[in-house]
Amino acid sequence: MIKQQVDREQVPFWFDPLCPWAWVTSRWLLEVEQVRPVHADWRLMSLAHLNLVQRKGEGLSEEYRGLMEKAWGPVRVCAAAAEHASRSVLGQLYTAIGTRCHNQRRRDDPTVITEALAEVGLPDALAAAGSSEEFDQLIRDSHDEAFNEVGLDVGTPVLRIGGTALFGPVIRQAPRGEAAGRLWDGLVLVAGTEGFFELKRSRDRSVKPCFD
Repeated sequence: MIKQQVDREQVPFWFDPLCPWAWVTSRWLLEVEQVRPVHADWRLMSLAHLNLVQRKGEGLSEEYRGLMEKAWGPVRVCAAAAEHASRSVLGQLYTAIGTRCHNQRRRDDPTVITEALAEVGLPDALAAAGSSEEFDQLIRDSHDEAFNEVGLDVGTPVLRIGGTALFGPVIRQAPRGEAAGRLWDGLVLVAGTEGFFELKRSRDRSVKPCFD
């Protein structure tokens, strides 16, 4: 296992805390940290901003539009937390929120945010940011850093490897141990290929992310 933090590559990873696919990929990246000299640099993007503002809500079902409206809350709280305690708190807070929303399947539970804030030692008053636009510019700035490079026809997760931002990997279940490292190695090769743009296969919509 990789134990030392010295000379680790910082890997920017843009996430929306409500996205289950980004959650699986984020757990994979934590596995990669254990077997390769990398360190996740957690950053915010907003599915609500992407779908409702940048894409102007085109093609969204009423159900998904409603989900996007709800998606503002958690990412706004994350932005408020980063402003309050520095961006270094995002990894812990993302884990606290994501464990409850995804692993425990409590996405519609209003106590998730306050519980997560308490777990990482942040004031519960930050939960009020979920219904405020105060930190939206911070979200947009972070979001645009990724999407100005990868484009608006993708979603989350986005990560940057060696100066190249990529959408994905979109995986159903996080590989563990050396299997996680091998997937990382493949992405490093792809990201280092001059002129590379896309590698994709259609996803069966019946396939759901696995959080176990």
